[in-house]
Amino acid sequence: MVEYNKAILEKANEAITEGDNEGFLSFCTDDTEWTFVGDQTLRGKEAVRRYMATAYIEPPKFMVENLISEGDFVTALGKIRLKNSDGKMADYSYCDVWRFRDGKMAELKAFVIKTD
Repeated sequence: MVEYNKAILEKANEAITEGDNEGFLSFCTDDTEWTFVGDQTLRGKEAVRRYMATAYIEPPKFMVENLISEGDFVTALGKIRLKNSDGKMADYSYCDVWRFRDGKMAELKAFVIKTD
């Protein structure tokens, strides 16, 4: 199951980088909950869909440095580059801790720091 969860996260991230938000969301539970530590919490797939529509003005670019899995959890450490609301690219370092349930991403706890 550990390797299966890693593969699911890799496929989901691939969908995002291709601009396929709905493809990404197909890997999430309907009641998925995303917590951006120190910022906001999104509850449910529709809230995540709305967030993605504004946060991913164009597909983000990921560089995963480490992907660590144990039990129902997969942790991704890396860098992400996003176009922000003023149209400029911004660089971030992140640590995402995903909890899986029944083969889908049920919960995210994200630690994100702007680096540029």
